[in-house]
Amino acid sequence: MDTSQNISGLRPVAAAQHVVANHAHDTAWLDAFAAAVDRYRAGHSLARTMRAWGWSQAEAARLFGVSRQAVGKWLRNGPPVERAIALADLAAATDLLLHYLKPDRIPAVVRRPVPALGGLSLTDLLTRGDTAALLDACRDMFAFERVST
Repeated sequence: MDTSQNISGLRPVAAAQHVVANHAHDTAWLDAFAAAVDRYRAGHSLARTMRAWGWSQAEAARLFGVSRQAVGKWLRNGPPVERAIALADLAAATDLLLHYLKPDRIPAVVRRPVPALGGLSLTDLLTRGDTAALLDACRDMFAFERVST
């Protein structure tokens, strides 16, 4: 029985304990395993964002300034480390959008020019590489405590 069959029925903490116990002698393997899990999760996070924002691989590639094949590789193997902060900002913005909007509304919202952003859309901010401003704009959109009655 291989390790995946051994851990598939376990709770996450127990599965982690199992993996660590079986590889405690090889910290380099454990580090590589943890990095691989992080990359794999980042690829899934990107796929979730692409679905929510209504992007194809070709559109995501255009927005990130890379090839469609690069985006496909990111989805399979996780994005490169130098994209981690930008994709974390994008994932956090996506979480807000999914929390407050109906999923079918998100593609239109992210493409709509926002007067508070000087007429730029959230997608425009991404194209400019300004994911921090994109996340701030999403936070501002849903800062209901600042709305006066």
